[in-house]
Amino acid sequence: MVDIKKYFLQKSMTRVMVDEFLAKEYYNAEYAGSEISKTPMGTRVTIYAGRPAIIIGKDGKTIKRLAQILERYFNLESPQITVAQPEKPELNARVMAFRLAVTLEKGYHFRRAAFITIRKIMNAGALGAEVIVSGKITSERAKFEKLKEGIVYKTGNGLDVMVDRAIAIATLKMGIYGVQVVITKPLRTVDKILLKEKTETTSESTEAEVRVTNVRIIDEGGNISNTTPGGEEVGQKNE
Repeated sequence: MVDIKKYFLQKSMTRVMVDEFLAKEYYNAEYAGSEISKTPMGTRVTIYAGRPAIIIGKDGKTIKRLAQILERYFNLESPQITVAQPEKPELNARVMAFRLAVTLEKGYHFRRAAFITIRKIMNAGALGAEVIVSGKITSERAKFEKLKEGIVYKTGNGLDVMVDRAIAIATLKMGIYGVQVVITKPLRTVDKILLKEKTETTSESTEAEVRVTNVRIIDEGGNISNTTPGGEEVGQKNE
């Protein structure tokens, strides 16, 4: 009999190992995450990346090699790989962290690259963003520099629901740079209260004029006067 706990633990470990392998192998493709699901035809693997062409390769050679690796080393049965772009790459912390790491490896200044990363995240609609670059960034002694804009939750329910965090590594001649990106997604918190603006309402019933028409008035002399709809009085003599 199969041990249920051992079975599900092994499945979870496989997902984690596949995710770590893809993040290390395809960080230059702006790897964003993966999903593994069992189907009657085999195992469906969906890979999200900002640059899917790098994972697919020329004539699909790279993705075929990847399918063989997943089947041989990770024991995935008949893996069927699908590569897609995330819905909003600028709101995915993993994509932006790997993108910043690749930019640093190309020789761009860390502060300029971090500012550009934050600007792209905020322009995509995020509530806040934070970028931390650590390493020998200015001297032989390692230190870190933090750039922040907007709202970034550190504790509470918003940290679990709204905050996306990712870490990447950039290899340079000076050494290894660590990159951390934190994004507060444009979601509404549970405790957020919105006040309705007071609007001026006019009541037609209070402002409308009351007009009385077709009224017969009899004076002491017996004369009868009628009030017409136009407001004119027409007199008649009572004989």
